[in-house]
Amino acid sequence: MVRPYGVKGLKRKKKEKYAEEEIEQKLEEVEAEAPMKKAKTEDEDETELGGIPISITDQKAKPGVIFILERASLEVAKVGKGFQLLSSDEHATFIKRSKKNPADYRPDIAHQAILAIFDSQLAKAGRLKAVFVRTEGNNLIEIKPHVRIPRTYKRFCGLMLELLQKLTITAAGTREKLMKMVKNPVTQYLPLNSRKIGFSVSSEKLVDMHDYVTTVPDDMDLVFVVGAMSHGKVDDHYVEDYLSISSYPLSAACCIATICGALQRKWKIL
Repeated sequence: MVRPYGVKGLKRKKKEKYAEEEIEQKLEEVEAEAPMKKAKTEDEDETELGGIPISITDQKAKPGVIFILERASLEVAKVGKGFQLLSSDEHATFIKRSKKNPADYRPDIAHQAILAIFDSQLAKAGRLKAVFVRTEGNNLIEIKPHVRIPRTYKRFCGLMLELLQKLTITAAGTREKLMKMVKNPVTQYLPLNSRKIGFSVSSEKLVDMHDYVTTVPDDMDLVFVVGAMSHGKVDDHYVEDYLSISSYPLSAACCIATICGALQRKWKIL
């Protein structure tokens, strides 16, 4: 995503591993230094990112939806000479050498799920309030509702690598933070008047999603917690209700499409 650059005569700083404690420390440093930072020039902006386009939506004071993707496989490691986002397709040998299961490294699941959210009519109508992604390493990412997500998997991996290393992704020109690492827990960013709903095929509460959302008060925000991993289930204490919306196991993207379709019917978004 970013053009490599260097200054002759200066040694490169050693890369660090981004464990949960180090992320927290870096976030505190960023917050402390933010008021003292000067605005960068346009050349510096282009060098740093090149810009993520912003999609303008009609944001109004209406009840909306927040998606939380849990256990997303977004892990950075040094492979060869550089750092990469680990993937079972590209780094199976490296992962096996680390005595880990390659099936656990599926960033493509998070990519498909995020695209399903932002491609929905729900998002285009301005009813999407935020998207949060919690990684397997317990790092929390906030994505603003008006970001245009890269369509290709390769560009998405480059974007996530940039985010996990630099903690923020900004828009070209405006310097608005479109994606950023934030502190846990995720509950501090959720509206008070909201219902938090999780999904699991093993749940005994099998429902038709459209019938379920019609029972939710019109002035209440909805928070949907969806697993972004290849196997396992979401089990978070803040979830108020666990649902099963199909008798068959569904991918995260398919589950999100079903949720969005039900809400689009409820709110008459065409």
